Amino acid sequence: MTMRAIGSGLGGAPAAVRAAVVAGVVGVLGVVAVAPARDIRRPEFDVVIEHGRVIDGTGAPWFYGDVGIKAGRIVAIGTLRDAVARQRIDATGRVVAPGFIDMLGQSEYSVLVEPRLPSKVYQGITTEITGEGNSVAPVNDAIARANEPQYAHFRITRDWNDFSGYFARLERQGLGINVASYVGATTAREMVIGYADRKATPEEITRMRELVATAMRQGAVGVSSSLEYAPAPYASTEELIALADVAAGFGGIYATHMRSEQDDILASIDETIRIGREAHVPVEIWHLKAGGVRNFGLMPEIVGRIERARASGVDIAADTYAYPAWANDLSAFIPPWAHDGGNTALVKRLSDPAIRTRLRQELETSSAGWDNEWQSVSGPEAILISTVLNPSLHGLQGHTLADIARSRGKDPIETLFDILVEDHANTQVAVFGMAEPDVALAAVQPWVSFCNDSEGTSTEGLLGNDYPHPRAYGTFPRVLRKYVREERRLSLEEAIRKFTSLPASRLRLADRGVLKSGQWADVVVFDPATVTDKATFEAPNQLSEGMQWVLVNGVPVIADGKLTGALPGAVLRGPGYLAPGPAPGPAPGRRASAP
Repeated sequence: MTMRAIGSGLGGAPAAVRAAVVAGVVGVLGVVAVAPARDIRRPEFDVVIEHGRVIDGTGAPWFYGDVGIKAGRIVAIGTLRDAVARQRIDATGRVVAPGFIDMLGQSEYSVLVEPRLPSKVYQGITTEITGEGNSVAPVNDAIARANEPQYAHFRITRDWNDFSGYFARLERQGLGINVASYVGATTAREMVIGYADRKATPEEITRMRELVATAMRQGAVGVSSSLEYAPAPYASTEELIALADVAAGFGGIYATHMRSEQDDILASIDETIRIGREAHVPVEIWHLKAGGVRNFGLMPEIVGRIERARASGVDIAADTYAYPAWANDLSAFIPPWAHDGGNTALVKRLSDPAIRTRLRQELETSSAGWDNEWQSVSGPEAILISTVLNPSLHGLQGHTLADIARSRGKDPIETLFDILVEDHANTQVAVFGMAEPDVALAAVQPWVSFCNDSEGTSTEGLLGNDYPHPRAYGTFPRVLRKYVREERRLSLEEAIRKFTSLPASRLRLADRGVLKSGQWADVVVFDPATVTDKATFEAPNQLSEGMQWVLVNGVPVIADGKLTGALPGAVLRGPGYLAPGPAPGPAPGRRASAP
């Protein structure tokens, strides 16, 4: 009989008794030494999540198992009922999966206000990637002045000029989730050229490339563009290739809000494919959509074009937030030429009756070269005012442009111009301009992951005064409810893969996105039968329900369905990160400047 068998035969006897009996047997048998009893050993694990249906993130079928965590990492998956652990989490009847990765958040400022980011963690999000074209760094005096309304809105004081400074602030403060960032191509342009509508010179492109290289060395995961919003549209394709080439040299990727997501979307996809091919860089298309009433039903052609590019060897993929309305700046309704010089110049132009007349004519006329969003919707009732920065305009939040125009006794276009002037071109809107079949078709593509495309927020405090798109609170649970549970368009395993290992592989996050030994313990525990989104367009500030446990780097940020207040998140730096040390050499890549 083994020592284990002898000990187990003592049933519920006290530990001391069991140890004494075993010791006596050892003496009789003449055994020289024996390991201490389990109960007095040091714990093997900090946390064991037991009895759950494990979905590991690879797309493989679920299996029953226990997950053992120590020092922030997964160290065992299997049957761990006899293991000693400081904490055991009973996942009976629930799914255990990797934490979800938000492929486009916008939390660079809001995380400084509420670092727990409850709107994110109640969705199961444990990692966010941010920096859509305009990134939080680098910053010069002109950019700081332009960003002042944002700083004032969030009541934050900027104390950084580059990514090293910003990341250091995050690490001093603490984070509820992991955060990574792109460097914005638009930000690089603003640093060198400002807000002018003109082509960059070769010397200016060289300086922009140097800025991208510095950001990549400081930890950016790639370079991004948001080509709908001035001054981004002023950049040529060649300028973007030159910057994406630098990111590629550091192992980064190129992510884009394309030049058009509406009438010129097919041409924009072709431009994006060209950038990926010529810069030899992986490409991520953010929030893929067929925008505008004239483009309803176009998604099969969009999908086909991307799949042909993938078949030809271009590493291109996309993500979506799976709602039929997008969020946008109200100023995006104004053609790019009127943004020359930035928001101050735009507001000044909107005060000129002659320019208003010209703008009205352009809004009311179908046009090529920019996304005329006025032509993309069925009318002003499809435009919902969400967040404003001018406190005197808070009463507009949650009302359509049509309703506001009627209440003011004005024409909707004049009302749009007036709101832009009154809010200094800082107003956010939700625009209902997508068809559900197109949204669903994009969501089920195997190369499409998911994003919130919204900053982390809260139902309380300063952030609770905003009126966000419901995707800020609901994207990931919405997919689980709508596309997995109700419509059965995705299996649960495939949805989890698209939340976890797919985005991790896109971002080269080699130690996240899958449940296996050695990975960081970003883990969610939820009931797939009840997890759901609650936020609506009418009442967006509602947390999702159903996440019972959420662990970030092995530490619970949600425990038994409640926020713990822990801040175990980390800044995730890209593969080009260079720890402080000797001065680096020139930027890698194949181009000294754009041709």
